[in-house]
Amino acid sequence: MIFGEIIRIALRALTVNKLRSLLTMLGIIIGISTATVLISAGQAVERYIYDLFAGIGTNVLFVVPGQLTENQDPTAEPRFGELTLSDARALSNPLLVPDMVMVAPEADATATIVRGDESLDVDLIAIAPQHKDIRGWDTQIGEFFSQVDMDSRRRVAILGQTAFQSLYSPNENPLDTQIRVDGVVFTVVGVMNEIGMSQFGNRDNSVFLPFTTAMDRVLDWKTTRGDYKVTQILVSIASEDRMAQAQIDIEEALRERHRIDYFEEDDFSVISQTDFIGVFGDITAVVTVFLGAISFVSLLVGGIGIMNIMLVSVAERTREIGLRKAIGARRRDILQQFLAEAIFLSVLGGIFGMALGALVMRAADSQITALQLTLRVSTVAGVVAFCMATGILFGFWPAVQASRLSPISALRSE
Repeated sequence: MIFGEIIRIALRALTVNKLRSLLTMLGIIIGISTATVLISAGQAVERYIYDLFAGIGTNVLFVVPGQLTENQDPTAEPRFGELTLSDARALSNPLLVPDMVMVAPEADATATIVRGDESLDVDLIAIAPQHKDIRGWDTQIGEFFSQVDMDSRRRVAILGQTAFQSLYSPNENPLDTQIRVDGVVFTVVGVMNEIGMSQFGNRDNSVFLPFTTAMDRVLDWKTTRGDYKVTQILVSIASEDRMAQAQIDIEEALRERHRIDYFEEDDFSVISQTDFIGVFGDITAVVTVFLGAISFVSLLVGGIGIMNIMLVSVAERTREIGLRKAIGARRRDILQQFLAEAIFLSVLGGIFGMALGALVMRAADSQITALQLTLRVSTVAGVVAFCMATGILFGFWPAVQASRLSPISALRSE
């Protein structure tokens, strides 16, 4: 039987009972739409995370207190240390870390900003002038912090985009206005460009202060020796291929400063963007697999529905099968015919499912603009291939049953 004739007969058979065909495809439609949205969301999240850390650059190491990675020795006790401004200054010594370009200490906390009758809870980020080059942060309005601001502990502040829009009316100039950060008066000298999310949260809903000013006037984070504590230390490295050696140099320098014996675990962690991306990638992969398994259940139900309706179709069309065999149709022709109908049901369900998934993604994308959900060509091709495989898998047995019918017995059936 020629291919065109198979398609024509298959379409005619499916359109005879339109409602039954639609209900049969419903499981496939639900499963494919769910799978399409989840796959696209997983790809969008992975892309977002990659862009999030790649925006910092590929040659930045993050030094944080405590251990964020598994101990090399599972019997060793984990150590919970602290990092200080003196540690950051030590890492800026080229004799200790030859591949270092610049170092920036950072402290992250929460605070309340008050301007007039308006108050806002924000993230307080104590930064250094080097953040402009290491992080790529800069002001949209006003000026970034200078070394003079750091050394003189000036009470100046830079607002994040969200904080600025919450405290000021449109077109209002914030420069040289005063705000209170946890009760301390600061002069606004700038508004930061839009930063977005980071590994520590939404940077736009923040107030940025010079590191030393924040420590002395707001946070008062000091060790027993009077040194400033830091949340993390950013170290910019000369080139990406020197990252591994720079990480070793940093670890050796801090182990010596913290007087850690050779048999003891580190009380700090040195992490690269690749490590962050890998951790978040593993998390999103697990979530995607879990949600994909839920979608697979819907597809399994849809496939069983196709098999069930095809068996019913074989029973209803027994006389048709007998007549076609009596006039010369071969077993292979009958097999191909019913297999084509099962594939059509599955593929059409997949197309409707992708269309539904695309509508859901469009609606979600208008609400969650950061993820930018898109339906990739590879996803479409994969869905079509999977639907064809589903049609073949669940339609094969009914097709075999139809091809094995005896012409005489089939013609005698009522």
